[in-house]
Amino acid sequence: MRKAESLVGKDKVFSALSLVDYAPVVASAMKYVFGTTLVTTNMDDARVVAFDAGVQKRTVSFDGASFDPSGVVSGGAVARGPSTLEQVAVIQQDRKALAEATTNAVAIAKELAGIQKVAHTYNKLKAEFELKETELEQLRSRLQQSTHHQLLQEFNALQKSIEESKAKLESCKEVEKRATAKVKDLEEKVKDSKNIRERELKAAEQQIAQCKKRADESSKKFAQKKQEAEGLQLEIEELQKCLAGYNTQLEVSNNTLKDLEQALANHQQKLAGIKEQVSKASADLKAQKEKLKAASREIGAKYTERDGLQKKADDLKLRIQQWEHDISKVQKEAEDARRKLEDLVKHYEWIPSEKQYFGQANTEYDFTVNNPVEAGRRIQKLSETKEKLGQNVNSRAQNQLLKAEEKYQDLSKKKRTVLADKAKIMTVIKELDEKKSLALKAAWKKVNKDFGSIFSTLLPGTNAKLEPPDNMDVLDGLEVKVAFGGVWKESLQELSGGQRSLVALSLILSLLLFNPAPIYILDEVDAALDLSHTQNIGQMLRTHFRQSQFIVVSLKEGMFNNANVLFRTKCVNGMSSVTRTAQRLELDK
Repeated sequence: MRKAESLVGKDKVFSALSLVDYAPVVASAMKYVFGTTLVTTNMDDARVVAFDAGVQKRTVSFDGASFDPSGVVSGGAVARGPSTLEQVAVIQQDRKALAEATTNAVAIAKELAGIQKVAHTYNKLKAEFELKETELEQLRSRLQQSTHHQLLQEFNALQKSIEESKAKLESCKEVEKRATAKVKDLEEKVKDSKNIRERELKAAEQQIAQCKKRADESSKKFAQKKQEAEGLQLEIEELQKCLAGYNTQLEVSNNTLKDLEQALANHQQKLAGIKEQVSKASADLKAQKEKLKAASREIGAKYTERDGLQKKADDLKLRIQQWEHDISKVQKEAEDARRKLEDLVKHYEWIPSEKQYFGQANTEYDFTVNNPVEAGRRIQKLSETKEKLGQNVNSRAQNQLLKAEEKYQDLSKKKRTVLADKAKIMTVIKELDEKKSLALKAAWKKVNKDFGSIFSTLLPGTNAKLEPPDNMDVLDGLEVKVAFGGVWKESLQELSGGQRSLVALSLILSLLLFNPAPIYILDEVDAALDLSHTQNIGQMLRTHFRQSQFIVVSLKEGMFNNANVLFRTKCVNGMSSVTRTAQRLELDK
């Protein structure tokens, strides 16, 4: 093949086997028929390739001319249109174009998938951004309504009260000074009125003691409130840091969102161009497919015509062989008849004398009336029939027939019984299916109600429900739907990890609430949640599971505050100890 390509060019000579499509099962036959044949674009190239010493293979041109290295050259009539081989070459070119278009379509599809992935990431980040904005608003609202804010107001009021107490203390000191001066004045002026002076002095001392007592109480209260104010100030600073972090995260999210919007706009422009290329490539691909189908139909018609001619040739060969076989058979029968005739003449002496009457009418040897061959066949056939009947006739067939009929009647009766039992069983199954459907729907309504209530308790401002997919029933399955602020999410993939954990916990607890147990054990179900969600879990357990007891393992204070009895473990001097604390008893009663 390389030698032939070097003679006329790689694009002017082909292997006939490469131009034919065939199933793998006929690969050996196709190699036998086309494996040693080359195809060229014109007759001159075919002549050069066929008779070259380095090739020496049968070569056929697109015009239909055939050159054999043995010296045989053949050709057909001038074609009125493109030859089949030329059409095959066109098909090969179309296939190459089709392969290139398919490769381009695959590349475009991959790029489109990348764009869709970027769009999905953009939508996901946008949803997270909206969620963070909602959480920030909720945090600001909770900060204003929280106990820290109220304590801060109380601290300001107490600080104002302390300042008033200080002013009062100063006024008391002034009163004390004035009273002392007055006592001294009275001592100087009224020395003879000792009793009156002692009473006034005692009253003044009592007033001074009361003022000192009030001053001490105000100082203690001031120190206590000052300590509380310092704690509140630390909490306020921590919340302000969190708020600053949220603002920073919000700013980063805004910048990321802008970048993604710009990238999405660029990708949308690319997508529009790619779609235009895809539509153009699809149109070209469709046209090439139509050409390929037309050529395939024509090639198929040629193959059908060739197969028909081959079949006719095979039929003629078969008929010739059959005729040759019949001739040899007749010759053999004639030879057998001649030998048999000689044997009959030798065995029966009357044949020569009666031979003259053979075949004459109105004689014993009228073979048209009495065919000896037919008579012999009838005798042989009747004898064989007699022998067969004697071997196969069963004398007990009548008894066996009666037993078979009785067995048939018994089986028919059993069949009717089985069908009746089947009808009863199907009725029971139908009733059970109806009861199952009613019970399942009732359970769905109860679980769906508790599911939404529990989830809204765990995550305020949200809702959740179980509903069957579109065009399906409860018996076919249920989907989990979650709403934030009245807006239902399309998928759970839009939720954060903590939110999905709350959804799963709500669904499990709603199923348990359908058939409550007397006691439950929860092992660190709040490990991945923040303090507010932990506190909501404790409140939910007290609200929805009033008839059950819970053993809860937790490391967070929000869960401790909702416990009736608290067991704490600690290690003292290398020894583990457990302390029991009863709390919230008054509230429970």
